[in-house]
Amino acid sequence: MKSFLATHLPDGILATVGKTPLVSLKKLFPGTGVKLYGKSEYLNPGGSIKDRTALNMLTTALAEGKLRRGDTVIESSSGNMAIGLAQACLYFGLRLIVVVDPKLNKQTESILRTYGARIEYVRKPDKVGGYLSARLNRVKELLKSTPRSFWTNQYSNPDNPRTHEQTMAEIADELNGKVDYIFVATSTCGTLMGCAEYVHRNGLTTRVIGVDAVGSVIFGTPEGERLIPGHGAGRPSAFLKKDRIAEAIHITDEECIAGCHQLLRREALLCGGSSGAIVSAFEKYLPRIPRGAVCVLMLCDRGERYLDTIYNEGWVAQHFPRQSSELQRA
Repeated sequence: MKSFLATHLPDGILATVGKTPLVSLKKLFPGTGVKLYGKSEYLNPGGSIKDRTALNMLTTALAEGKLRRGDTVIESSSGNMAIGLAQACLYFGLRLIVVVDPKLNKQTESILRTYGARIEYVRKPDKVGGYLSARLNRVKELLKSTPRSFWTNQYSNPDNPRTHEQTMAEIADELNGKVDYIFVATSTCGTLMGCAEYVHRNGLTTRVIGVDAVGSVIFGTPEGERLIPGHGAGRPSAFLKKDRIAEAIHITDEECIAGCHQLLRREALLCGGSSGAIVSAFEKYLPRIPRGAVCVLMLCDRGERYLDTIYNEGWVAQHFPRQSSELQRA
């Protein structure tokens, strides 16, 4: 089943969502004999790959009569989905309530308020499921108390992974179907499974590598503290089909920071936390990749929202002193 956006083009600024270019990453790991590309999702108008998901979920709901102008959309988000929804809701004449937690960075909060979104904070994580479970519980409370409200539910709405079959189709088309490896960060697993489903349905030989955070429970590993939002989760994914994934690689916050700075220094790309995780995961996996292989890294968002954390020397020194020393030596 195709997404609504596959057959209906949006208007205005929303018409610029998707169709992001592949960027050659020749300087990131030179001399390896691997052809490496980055899918530049940070070029979406709201700054991340979540623009695609937000737009598809909203347009489908509008087309099916589940949403009308003036209704209130409610969603839980760590940042990027919130911005994607905020921009699209403003364009479509919808109200938006976003449930967030203390990990939300100040720039994202300012962007959301500028778009007119109402922000609801949860301050304490649940004992099981952490902040994500706490946010979802608050969403359910708001749905009961808010007239004409609608939950986009990025965590189990099939329009989430369906969106990213198109993302993978763009990659495959640009590379004439020759994609040996693609590295995709996890969160809801919508992007991961959308790409994997396209690969499966079209008989591609692409190995889909999931990049998860140490401390995330998505692949059954123990839950732990994570300071960098945007990838990983405190509860299992409703979308994950492990048989569609070649492998999952877990990356620490320190490795995430290191990958971001590698991407910045070597390619002049200022990207967000999940992109750094993907760079570090690729570097770990690289000895197993044959020369001549075509590889794609999903670069999900812009780095400006991480200027106070990942790219802030004081913040890194406070939370990760060893990593701070390594960055200074680099």
